[in-house]
Amino acid sequence: MSLWPWTQRTFDFSFPAGKFPDVLERVRGTPARVEDRIRGLPRHVLTAGDGKGWSIQQNVGHLIDLGYLPLTRMDQILRGEAVLIAADMSNRKTHEAGHHARDMEDLLAEFRKERMRLVERLEALGEDDWGKSALHPRLKRPMRIVDLAYFDAEHDDYHLARIGALIRALT
Repeated sequence: MSLWPWTQRTFDFSFPAGKFPDVLERVRGTPARVEDRIRGLPRHVLTAGDGKGWSIQQNVGHLIDLGYLPLTRMDQILRGEAVLIAADMSNRKTHEAGHHARDMEDLLAEFRKERMRLVERLEALGEDDWGKSALHPRLKRPMRIVDLAYFDAEHDDYHLARIGALIRALT
């Protein structure tokens, strides 16, 4: 089973800003879902590839590597900036990070810490902030804060699906 490539995905942000609490729970729950998926897997499975992309450990590291992006974009929206910062679509940080040299427990702890930082920031917003927006540079459409959280949750799910495919292929 191959995944629909992330860069080919389009997004429908037509839901109301009031969806924010639902989306926030998806964002909050990703560390537990990642931990549940990989619990008990041996290191050789965590660091093995299948020739189609990153290993499980690199997928987890990638989620850490991009932790700054929704925080930065949220700050941009709240400051009233017109256009959001673009992601590095080459993923240089992940390729250069050396995630295989780290212990998976350390990666999981760092991901949980980073994600809770994002959740705390999202929880601190007022309802009137959820619908504030700026232009997403790749999608070429406005992205509200609720959309930003949804986009991040979708990105998490993409990598969880990739992790699931690796588990099936390698075990």
